[in-house]
Amino acid sequence: MAASSEVPADATTRRKAGRHRGEGQWAVGHFTPLNGNEQFKKDDDGLNVRTRIETIYSKAGFDSIDPNDLRGRMRWWGLYTQRKPGIDGGKTAILEPEELDDKYFMLRVRIDGGRLTTDQLRVIGEISQEFARGTADITDRQNVQYHWIRIEDVPEIWQRLEAVGLSTTEACGDTPRVILGSPVAGIAENEIIDGTPVIEEIQRRIIGNPEFSNLPRKFKSAVSGSPLLDVAHEINDISFVGVEHPEHGPGFDVWVGGGLSTNPKLGVRLGAWVSRDEAADVYEGVISIFRDYGYRRLRTRARLKFLVADWGPEKFRQVLEDEYLHRKLTDGPAPAQPDQRWRDHVGVHKQNDGRYYVGFAPRVGRVDGATLTKIAELAAEHGSGRLRTTAEQKMIVLDIDESQVNSLVSGLEALDLRVQPSPFRRGTMACTGIEFCKLAIVETKGRGASLIDELERRLPEFDEPVTINVNGCPNACARIQVADIGLKGQLVLDDDGNQVEGYQVHLGGALGLEAGFGRKVRGLKVTADELPDYVERVLRNFDAQREEGERFATWAARAEEGALK
Repeated sequence: MAASSEVPADATTRRKAGRHRGEGQWAVGHFTPLNGNEQFKKDDDGLNVRTRIETIYSKAGFDSIDPNDLRGRMRWWGLYTQRKPGIDGGKTAILEPEELDDKYFMLRVRIDGGRLTTDQLRVIGEISQEFARGTADITDRQNVQYHWIRIEDVPEIWQRLEAVGLSTTEACGDTPRVILGSPVAGIAENEIIDGTPVIEEIQRRIIGNPEFSNLPRKFKSAVSGSPLLDVAHEINDISFVGVEHPEHGPGFDVWVGGGLSTNPKLGVRLGAWVSRDEAADVYEGVISIFRDYGYRRLRTRARLKFLVADWGPEKFRQVLEDEYLHRKLTDGPAPAQPDQRWRDHVGVHKQNDGRYYVGFAPRVGRVDGATLTKIAELAAEHGSGRLRTTAEQKMIVLDIDESQVNSLVSGLEALDLRVQPSPFRRGTMACTGIEFCKLAIVETKGRGASLIDELERRLPEFDEPVTINVNGCPNACARIQVADIGLKGQLVLDDDGNQVEGYQVHLGGALGLEAGFGRKVRGLKVTADELPDYVERVLRNFDAQREEGERFATWAARAEEGALK
């Protein structure tokens, strides 16, 4: 179905899709690599590096790894070198990659749809304890990330993961990344449509397929039939959002072109309704457009969002229909606004079969291998053996009989996994930060956890939903622009003129309910030490000034600057 990446005979007569010939779009005949990333991808498919890892690098050690594999193709199998300890944030943009590299790796386990079994989670926990010094963070893309991985251990880790149906295939790199899915797919009482078959079909066709393993940049996707809009559909390259068509029944509304980082854009609707059976075809068509028409000259413009912004949704849909699907799509309705502010599924909720699911909140996604194995044991003891991760760094145990709910909740709370968390525990998210990430400038995980503790102590009566997203650099892995309080890590000057860790503040961003980017107040930066005082002050101002039922984002948009400082 997908258009070929070979140049057609009439390529010179085809309509140009980008701005000029220098964009490096394959669809208009421009296959000459225009940067080092495009060159190493042309030299060898990233998927092929697995053989070298298994037969050469794992036996000869870190120093044997080819640089283009080390900082390039190994990402196709979920491996990034991690940051060497002791390098401060002021050197992040100064040092060469080999100076930042430690001889250990971050390894990302992709968990499409967030779907796990107790056996899988137990293996994830055991690998963490045996090979990753206990590390195992739950990400905001439903994955689990290890640190301290040695190249010598990677083949054994792969063998253990794959034995229980897990994978690191294309968890990183210029590839189709993990497919986000509603963590309550198939069980929620209010579900519009179950997207699980769509995720499974996309996995079967696309993941690990060399036809889609050389994209201009990463390709992020999401599928959810929940009316809570629980997969951050607005900031993915493609999203399928559950809707009810007045004539055709339940299906999906298609969104394209979302993404954050340093040039954030919200996704746009194509105005097309697709059935569950059509969704994988549409996914394949959209990712093929990205492969063929995506901008490959500059890495900073290589995401799908730039092509969508240049074309507009009308042209994008036309190219999708005419050149890839070879048929027209059905027009359809937009999704309704969710009726709940929290969409992380934390708490105790009834399923559509009369049983219950229980969602709980670690601190900023940080867990460890021992805790994960205990969660697996609790889930096996109290449920059917099914768990889910969420797009909010949370986790859910499924299929709990009513008589078992209280026992499970007690077991989780004993592990400091809150089923009824404070709004600060529930709403604070943090990226990896300077502890392991080579792009980071400041610390995030520990600071996010300590901020939760401080706010719980200082504001024990505060009960409004609020999201606080802590990011270690401008790349927005923790979604700073769409948080109530988004904190972008950077170096700032303290009162004595010293350069210290701190944050630029974004206020009033949102997804789901009136999605939009946060407001930046001129000159508003806080040092890391000042952060608890600042957040407390802003939240007290909000509590004092807000109107009945007013959300933080709405208040932040209208508040005077003095109330935001």
